[in-house]
Amino acid sequence: MRFLGIDPGSIATGFGVVERRGALVGHVAHGTLRPLHSAELPDRLAFLHREVAALIALHRPDRVVVERVFAGRSVRSALVLGEARGAVIAAIAAAGVPITEVAPQHVKLAVTGTGAAEKPQVQAMVRRLLALAETPPRDAADALAAALCGAQAGRLGALAELHGAFAARRSGRAHGRGIASRVVVRRVP
Repeated sequence: MRFLGIDPGSIATGFGVVERRGALVGHVAHGTLRPLHSAELPDRLAFLHREVAALIALHRPDRVVVERVFAGRSVRSALVLGEARGAVIAAIAAAGVPITEVAPQHVKLAVTGTGAAEKPQVQAMVRRLLALAETPPRDAADALAAALCGAQAGRLGALAELHGAFAARRSGRAHGRGIASRVVVRRVP
């Protein structure tokens, strides 16, 4: 199954493509979409829409994972980010690909083990998990992290459910009541 992760922005939009085959997740592509900085906002949004549509046509993902908007530094920057996300989501919806929206903290937690990870930590873990020769740029690393989060979501949910059922059986309690599950996923060479 192929996942396209997108970290939207009006100045730089990161993208990352990973493919899951069984328990293995491999790198396919990553990069950053950068509209002309001098372009007006409508032109930058049109660029994002067009380029995301081209990425979908090229890589044919089964699902796209998009980071949700977080509280911005200012109302204006949050609005512009929302407009960029809108252009990205419109391109994905027009292509008919299922979309998963994930909070940045959830992506960081899934990849680094903490929802408060800094960008260099995310970059380092993405490089390590995907065995990349070089550290990807920040926006591309965030997008790859989102794609990894999507690729592992179903598998981790199934593992947590199995772990919870096993723990409930061992303790004699009903499934899911009072059981805390912790799942650790490591890349196996």
